[in-house]
Amino acid sequence: MLIDLHVHSSISPCSILEMNTILTRARLLGMDAVCITDHDTMRVRQLIREGEQKNGLQVIIGMEYATDEGDYLIFGPFEEISSGMSGPKLVEHVHNNGGAIIGAHPFRQARPADTSVFGPGLCDIVEVANGRNRPEENIRAMHMARRRGLAMTAGSDAHTPDEIATRPTRFTVPVHSRADLVNALRDKRFHPHCESIDPPLPDLRSAG
Repeated sequence: MLIDLHVHSSISPCSILEMNTILTRARLLGMDAVCITDHDTMRVRQLIREGEQKNGLQVIIGMEYATDEGDYLIFGPFEEISSGMSGPKLVEHVHNNGGAIIGAHPFRQARPADTSVFGPGLCDIVEVANGRNRPEENIRAMHMARRRGLAMTAGSDAHTPDEIATRPTRFTVPVHSRADLVNALRDKRFHPHCESIDPPLPDLRSAG
């Protein structure tokens, strides 16, 4: 299944994407599912029914949670999650409550992540192909993921119609619900779709 794991609806103040546009374009562009990950809220659940839509697209609701140590995509029972947690505390909270967490755009110049949060037993999934990143930022994320043995995802980080589905992740198991997505992420049953990776990549051993 091809899933865009990182999409912002107009509930996020930085996005102009209405739900009808997201649903129509994601399906038109070959997505099997799309994850709505608005900034620090899951309020989109009040506007759309989670699950399969009339056009066959699966909609899964998550959140992009901001911490002082960077931004994280979280999936699970977090509608009432408290704001203001640190990165390490958020990772612990998500894991302890049966969720899944992805480090979003960790080397973005505007909000770089504290890389000490990434590793086995910590945040062990990293977004290495973000549609809004500069190529060198994605390369650095991939370099870190490979060096530390982390699982890798892609995400469009869409805020406008043209950005939807530009960086999908391919899942090797069916994903028909939020629970399915969490299980697939925790079991590492995914990889960035080959077209998500900006060619040509340099020798990552020499990347910064």
